[in-house]
Amino acid sequence: MAHGLRQPITEHRPLLERDRELQAIDSALSGLRGAVDGVPRAPRGGLLAFTGEAGLGKTTLIAAARTRAAAHGFTVLSGRGGEKEQGLAFRVVRQVMQPALAMMSETERRAFLGSWYDIVGAALGLEATDTTHMPDPTGVRDGLDWVMTRLTVLNTPLVLLLDDLHWADTESLDWLASFAPRVADLPLLIVVAYRPDELPPDATSFRTLVERHEERPHLLSPLGEAGVARIVRATLGEAAEDEFCGECWTVTGGSPFEAVELAIRLDERQVKGTQDELPVMRDLAAAVKGPGLIERLRRLGPSTVRFAWAAAVLGGSFSPELAAGIAVLGSEEAAEAAEKLRASRILADGDGPGGNLEFVHPLIATTIYRAIPPSLRVGMHNAAADAAHVAGLGPTAAARHLLEVPCDGRPEAVACLRAAAREYLRAGAPEAARRVLTRALREPPPAEDRAALLHELACSTFLIEPTATVCHLREALKEPGIDPDLRASIVYRLTQALANTDRLTEAAEVAADEARRAPNPRVKLRMQADHFVWSAFRTDEPDSSARSRRLARLADKLTGRGLEERYILGLRAWDALVRGEPRRTALGHAEEALRGGMSWTDENRGFEVPVAVALLFMYCDQPWRAEELFSKGMAECEHKGWSGSHLAQGQTLFGYIRYRRGCLSEAEELVRAGLRTAERVEGAVPAQWFAIGILIQILLARGRTADARRLADAYHYGDVVPNAVIFPDPRTVYAELLLAEKRRPEAAELLADVGDWLESRAWHNPAWCPWQLNLASALAPTAPDRAVSLARDAVKRARDFGAASAIGQALHTEAEVTGGPAALDLYAGAVEELERSPASYELARALVGHGAALSRNGRVQEAADRLYQGLEGAVHCGADALAARAREELSAAGLRPLPLRYAQTDTLTAHERRTAELMVQGRSVGVIAKELRLTEQGVRQLLSSAYRKIGTDSTGLAQALETFPRPRT
Repeated sequence: MAHGLRQPITEHRPLLERDRELQAIDSALSGLRGAVDGVPRAPRGGLLAFTGEAGLGKTTLIAAARTRAAAHGFTVLSGRGGEKEQGLAFRVVRQVMQPALAMMSETERRAFLGSWYDIVGAALGLEATDTTHMPDPTGVRDGLDWVMTRLTVLNTPLVLLLDDLHWADTESLDWLASFAPRVADLPLLIVVAYRPDELPPDATSFRTLVERHEERPHLLSPLGEAGVARIVRATLGEAAEDEFCGECWTVTGGSPFEAVELAIRLDERQVKGTQDELPVMRDLAAAVKGPGLIERLRRLGPSTVRFAWAAAVLGGSFSPELAAGIAVLGSEEAAEAAEKLRASRILADGDGPGGNLEFVHPLIATTIYRAIPPSLRVGMHNAAADAAHVAGLGPTAAARHLLEVPCDGRPEAVACLRAAAREYLRAGAPEAARRVLTRALREPPPAEDRAALLHELACSTFLIEPTATVCHLREALKEPGIDPDLRASIVYRLTQALANTDRLTEAAEVAADEARRAPNPRVKLRMQADHFVWSAFRTDEPDSSARSRRLARLADKLTGRGLEERYILGLRAWDALVRGEPRRTALGHAEEALRGGMSWTDENRGFEVPVAVALLFMYCDQPWRAEELFSKGMAECEHKGWSGSHLAQGQTLFGYIRYRRGCLSEAEELVRAGLRTAERVEGAVPAQWFAIGILIQILLARGRTADARRLADAYHYGDVVPNAVIFPDPRTVYAELLLAEKRRPEAAELLADVGDWLESRAWHNPAWCPWQLNLASALAPTAPDRAVSLARDAVKRARDFGAASAIGQALHTEAEVTGGPAALDLYAGAVEELERSPASYELARALVGHGAALSRNGRVQEAADRLYQGLEGAVHCGADALAARAREELSAAGLRPLPLRYAQTDTLTAHERRTAELMVQGRSVGVIAKELRLTEQGVRQLLSSAYRKIGTDSTGLAQALETFPRPRT
C-alpha cells in the first residue's frame, strides 16, 4: 500500500493573543477524559474549527492541539490539504487512516476491515482484491465511517487534526461532513483549520457542518502591535525601539507568520531594532513573500531555483529524488539545492518515508509555483507525470499532472487518464473520474477508443449528472464500428439514464430501436427486455394491452433459460400480476425467472426486474418469499458497497412487505430508514416517492392522520404526479389520506382519475391498486348503489386473481358500503378469507368491523368474540386507532376488554407447527381435527396463526416450513 503523507505538526513558538482559542482546545480535550478528579464519566467528543486568512497561525494552533493532546496521553491522527493535490480523491482521508493501517500486517488489515475491505480498500489506497468492485459514494462514506469509528474505539481517546482544509479534496470533505455529527457519541475530538474564503464552491456540506455546529468556528484576527513587538523583541532583544516594532507591525499586517519570518531575517542580519534600521527592515519584509521572496530565491542560484520549482510542482511532502529528476539535477547538485533552501527557511524536513521535504509555509509554495514561467511549468508537470509513472506511484498520481498539460493526442496519456478513472471509480469517487476522463477525451483518444471512452465518461457521471450521461452516450452511439457487446452496454446505460431523468418514453423507444437493428439474437432479446421494462413503468404508455400481448407471445415462445429469457419471464410475471391474471400464472413465471438467480447489482441489467419479481410474492400472499429475496438482494448491495438508491429502495419496499403483513411498527422503522438513505443520495427522487407513499399508508393504519398530513405537505406529496409508475400508486395513497381526513369528494375525484388510467392499461388487480375499494368508500354516503357496484366488481377481480388477502379486503369493503343485516355474511366471508392469508392487519380490521356489525344487529355474544380477536390483532400489529375503535365497540355493547391472551411472537407453537405439517401432508381440516382432538374451528385458528407468523398462505406453506425455525422444546 502507498503510505499517506502527514504534516509534521509541532509547536514551534509561544502563541500570542490566542488565549481564547487555547482555552477552547483545553476544554475540548478535557471533555475526552473518562474521569474528572477520579469520578468516572462518559467521554464527550466534539468538533473544533479555526478559520482565518493565510499566515494568522492556524497551523500553530493545530500544533498546540497536538502538543496538549500528547500531554494527556491521547492518540493523535492528522492530515492536511494541499493546493496542488485537491484533485486526488480521498487524499486527506488516506493521510489520516493509512498510518494506523500501515502498522498492521496484510492479514491483520484484512481482519480489521472485514467485509468493508473491498468497499473502502481503493479509497484508502490498499491493494485491490476485486478490480471490478465499483461501490457508490454513499457506500464508501459508510465504510470510512466504520473504519474511523473502529480506530477511535481501539485508540480511545483520539484526536484528529486536519489543517488547510480549504485545499482538501472534495471526497474527504464530504466524508468529514457526513461523519463529524456522530463524534458527540465517540471519544473523538476533531480539530480543523481552514481559510473560509478559499473553500471550494462544492464544499457546501462541510461549510454547513462547521457553521451550524454548536461550537462556532473561531475566527482568528491579526496580532496587535504589542503582539508583533513581543515577537521582534524575543528575537532581537528588549532594546528594540517602539517605533521600529510598530513599523514591523505595519509592514506585516499583524500576520504571525510574516512577523516571525521577519524577526528571524532581522536577527540573521544582526539588526538591533533602531529607527535607523527601518529601510533594512522594509527590504527584508518584502523578501518574506511575493516578489521579494522570488528575488531571494534567484540569489540562491539556477539549480536551486529549478529544485524549488520542481518542489512546488510536486506540492505537499515530496521526495527529493523525484524533485531532482524533474529539475534534471544530479544527486549532489540536488542535495546542495535542498540544503540552501532549508537554510533560507523555504524548505523543511517532512514526515513522509525516505527523508521527504516540504515547504515551510503554504504561502511560500504558492508564491514559487506562480512564479514558474508558464511554458516551463507545463514541461515540469509533464516530467512529473512521467516520473510518477516510473516511480510506481499509480495512475492517479500521474494523472494529476497530466491535467496541467496541454492536449497533444498522446495515446499513453489517454491510457493513464483512463486507468486513473478506473481507480477513482473503484474508490467511489465518480467526480474525480469524470475530471480525468473529460481531459482524456480532449487529448483526444485514438478513433477506435472514442466510443469506449465516452461510455466510461458516461458511467462516471451517471450518479452525479445523468443528463450529461445521456449526452455522452448519444455521442458514443454515433461512432462507427462499435463492438456489439459495448454497444449493448451503451444502449442499456442510455435507457437507464433516460429513465432516471424521468424520460421513460425515450428510454423505451431507444431500447425498441436497438432491438429492431440488433443482428445478435441474444442482444436483440436483451433490448426487447429493456423495452418492456421501461414501457411497463411509463405512466403514459399509449397501448399497454398491445405491449402485454407481445410480451406474452414472446414469453411463450422462449425455450432457453439464459439471463435474457429469465428477465423476459420476470416481466411477464409482473405483467400478469398487475393485469389481474390468476396468481398461479404470475407465480409460475416468477419461479421460472428465478431459476439460476437474479442479481440486484448487475450493472448492465438494473434491479427493476429482480425487485418486481420479489414483490410479486407479496401480492400473491407469500410475503416470506419476498422478504427472503429482498434480504438477499440488500445483502448483495451492501457487499458491493451500494448504499445509495438501491439500498434505499430495498429498505423501503422491505418495509412495505412488513406493512402488508401487518407488522406496522417494524414497517415504519424500515421505511423511515429507507427515506433517510434516499435523502443522503443526490438524485434519489424515485426512492423518496416510494418511501413517502408507503410511510403515509403506515401512519394511516396506525391512526396517525395528522402525522401523515405533515409528511405529505413536507414533501409536496399529491401536488406532482411522477411520469414513472410508483407503487403504491401515489394518487391512490393521497386519496386514502383525503378519506382519513373526511374529504370524500376530493378523494372520489382523484380515484376516478386513477381508475380511468388503470382501466386504459387493463390493470385490473385490486391487490396491486385498490382504487375501486377506496372509491367505493368515498362514494358510500352519497352514491351507495355506485359504491356497492364498485366493491362487487373489485371482489370479482380479486377472486379472479385468487389471493385470499385481496378477496378478504374486497369483501370487507363491500360489507362496509352495503351495511345493515345483508353485510353480516359479507363480513364473515371477509374474515374467513383473511384467516387463510398472512395479512394480520387486514384480518384485525375485518374482525373489528364484523364485531361492530354483529353488535349493531343485536348479536352481542358473537360480536364479543370477534371484537376481542380484532382488539388482540390490532394491538399486536401496532394499529392504535383500530385498537381504540375495538375498545369503543366493546364498551358500547356493554362489554369490557379482556387482557391479551398471548404475547406477540413470530415463533410457531408446537400445536401450530404440527397442524401446518399435517396440512402440508394433504390432510383435510376434519381429519386434522380428529387427530389432534380439536374442533374444526380450532384447527382453522391454528392454521390462520401459522399463516400470519410464517408469512404465507396454504400454497406456499410447504416450502416456507422447510426453513422456518422449529419451536423450542
